[in-house]
This record gives sequence, structure tokens and C-alpha cells, in this order.
Amino acid sequence: MTELPKFNAYINGEWVAPSDGRYFETVNPYTAEVWAQVARCTPEDANRAVEAAHTALTRGEWSKLNATQRGALVHRLGDLIKEHAQELAEYEVRDNGKLINEMLAQCNYLPQWFYYYGGLADKIEGAVIPIDKPDVFNFTRHEPIGVVAAITPWNSPLLLLSFKLAPALAAGCTLVIKPSEFTSTSTLKLMELVEKAGFPPGVVNVVTGFGAEAGAALVEHPKVAKVAFTGGTESGAYVYQQAAKTLKRCTLELGGKSPNIVFDDAVLDDAIKGVISGIFAATGQTCIAGSRLLVQEGIYDEFVTRLVDFARSARMGNPLDPNTQVGPVTTPQQYDKILKYIAVAKDEGAEVLLGGGPASGPECGNSKWFVQPTIFGGVHNKMRIAQEEVFGPVLSIIRFKTDEEAVEIANDIAFGLAAGVWTQSIKRALTISNAIRAGTIWVNTYRSISYMSPFGGYKMSGLGRENGIEGMKEYLQTKSVWISTATDVPNPFVMR
Repeated sequence: MTELPKFNAYINGEWVAPSDGRYFETVNPYTAEVWAQVARCTPEDANRAVEAAHTALTRGEWSKLNATQRGALVHRLGDLIKEHAQELAEYEVRDNGKLINEMLAQCNYLPQWFYYYGGLADKIEGAVIPIDKPDVFNFTRHEPIGVVAAITPWNSPLLLLSFKLAPALAAGCTLVIKPSEFTSTSTLKLMELVEKAGFPPGVVNVVTGFGAEAGAALVEHPKVAKVAFTGGTESGAYVYQQAAKTLKRCTLELGGKSPNIVFDDAVLDDAIKGVISGIFAATGQTCIAGSRLLVQEGIYDEFVTRLVDFARSARMGNPLDPNTQVGPVTTPQQYDKILKYIAVAKDEGAEVLLGGGPASGPECGNSKWFVQPTIFGGVHNKMRIAQEEVFGPVLSIIRFKTDEEAVEIANDIAFGLAAGVWTQSIKRALTISNAIRAGTIWVNTYRSISYMSPFGGYKMSGLGRENGIEGMKEYLQTKSVWISTATDVPNPFVMR
């Protein structure tokens, strides 16, 4: 029997076994086979990683580098990611079952985060303040917030890690990363590139394992200054509660139930492609999924008919095959959850227009985790299928009459991560995008992201922003420095 690859944790520049010697298995969602073992880190391991990060921050070689030198290292990491994009993408597919086309596109794009923030590292400037006090010189400076715990999900591990890693390093922070237990290997492969780039020991660390063990220990650790978390809303709320006990800063990118709104003046062919991209790309396993489709009454019948016909042609299969369009669900837990919500929708009276159950056949390989691309009609916004995040290839279609009704339905939700608007009217595009309470609004496109543009949620979709200059600021804190130039000491009993 071939021995499985074994992945250790990465702490203080070394590959280390978990303190109690335990490992857990990681499964390929398409072959349904265990293909590797990953370190099951303990709170002791997490503590060791935080201490290494804190030492690197406060008195290690990293603390002595200036911003330009840090930026050069970050840029070098981008170069190495570019060289190894194919390998990193294949590790992601093996772990999470998403399409090689999607994962390779992401990995080819990742270097831009490191180039952007590497260049930004020495462009963050303080200010001299024309203070209203006599004989005082006052200025501000921006300093790294400290040790960052970066907790990442299983759907796009390296992309969502880069949202955190690149700006945190450019800001001068150090990190302990806790990837999802379902998708740890690509993050660990990235650490080989961190080593090769020349980052000093302790600057970037990875502890693998489970949230209740390694993850909780990071969130609760007194030397962690900030938690950057991407994941489900319930887990994010718990992280926020625990972090508040030691007043940690938090960036939380959480769930969504995004409306994708098609108006009667839209270019229907473009809108159909945008709707398909919004829900069936990535097997619907994305926080920004356009899982609520709002279609204006005048085009409803034609649009839905054409949409269903298009969706019916989606090719399921091996995610490593470039011709595959829909891959397996990543985890058995998520597979069960998706089927549960499909049953809930049927019980609520939603009409199955396409799919509506498990998928099987030779194209599904050995996987038991394929779900048919599913479309429900006859949905109203109070149904659970319209209010709760499914995180799978399940689309709910809601009919609306007026612009005002579309906005009302779009905002009548606990989430506020993203929204799509399909219209040829610039007036409508601006009016609707202003009215929808969500962090990202796409007009005549969907699922577009950039390292240059801030990303994050309103309401229960999260706190803070990632990407762009705003993303950098999340890892900095401002210090105000006062220097007296007075020749005489003023009255010590009166505030100056």
C-alpha cells in the first residue's frame, strides 16, 4: 500500500509535527479517496506559533526591516506564486473539488495582490498636523497592528488568504494562519514559497486542524492583536464574541444571499450568462453567489425559459478536466446541507424548474457529493430558501414589478455582501446601486474582484474591508506624537 503524503505544520520557519502526534485525513471530493494526512494541531501548537510571530514582530529580523525592504519581500513572494501557479491550483482542486479552470485563474491572479501591496508598503504616510497648541509639534505615524490570526475557508483557500496575507505583511504584521481542515495543503505548499522568498522565521506560520482546537486558541490568545476571518456567519459571530474579550480588531467576511436583479431593459443573453456565473460557477460554493434571482414581470416567462435551457447544458464531471463546468460539492456536510435546503424549498411550495436532487453517473466518478444544478420558481422572499444561505448550486427566482419593489426585496434580508443589477439605463444603474445595502454592487457583470477595490459586507455579511488601500489600513494603527518646543514648562495643574 502506498504511504500517504504527510503534511506538518509550519512554525517559526520549521516544519513541525503536531505536539501530540495526531494527524487527520484529507479527501479528494471527486475520487472520494483519502490522499493525504495533515497535522492536527493543538492549542499548544497554536501558542507556539503565536509566540514565534510575536518574537518576530517585536525583536526578530523582521522588526528591523524598513517598509521598502518588506515590500521587496512581498513582491518576491508574488513572483514565486506566479512560477508555481499550476502546482498550487492542482493542490486546491485535489482538496476542494472546484474546477481547475477557476482555481488556475485564481492562482494566476494571486501575484497581483503581492505586487500591489508590496508596492504600497512604503507609500503609507503619516501627517504633520497644524495643531492649535503653541510651541508643540504634532505628527502621526501608522504602525503594524501586531500579530494577526488569519482564518480561511475551504472554497477558495489561497485567494482568500491573499486578501489577508499580502496587506498584513506589507503593513509589517506577522501572522498565524489557520486554514480550513478540509483544504489545508495548498496553504502549506505556499509556505514553501514563503521560505524561498526569504521571509525571516516566525513572520508567517501555519497551524492546521480544527476550529475548536487550533482556531479557538488563536482567537483567544492575548498576543494576537487582530483576527481576519472568512467563513460562515454563525462561526464569524462566535469569533467576534471571543475576540471581544481581549478587544482584538476583527475583519469578518461572512455569508451572503445576494440578489441578482434583471430588469426588463437588460440584454437578456448577457444577463443569463451573469446569472449562471453567479450561482452555478464554483458549484454555488461562494459567499457572493447570486442565489436570489429577481426578474421583472414583463420578461419573466421568456427569461426563465431561456435560463433553464442554458443551465440544463451545464457539464458535470472531473474538476481537473478543463471541459467540466460543475464539479462536486467539497464536503459531505455541505452536500447534506444543500439537499436539506432543496427539500425545504419543495416543502415550502417552490416549483422545481431544473434539477432538485443528487446527481450520479459516470461523469461523477467515485464522488457521492454531486448535486444537480437546481432552479426553483414560484419563490417569494419570505421563504427560507430565499432568506438562508445554501452555499450550493441552488437558485431561487422571485418575480417583481417595479424598481421600488426590487429594492425592497433585495434589502429584505439579514445579509448584505453583494448584488447584481442588469439594465441598459445608467440612471437605473446608479439609482438601484445606491439603494441596495450591500458592500459590492455589480452592474451588467457578476463575480468580478480586484486587489485594487475594497471588498466586504453590510449587516450580517461582516465587518471591515479587504483589498485596496482600505484593506491595508485594516492592518495598521495610528500613533500621534507630540513634541514640545516650549522654553518654559507651563502650569502642571492645567491641561494644555
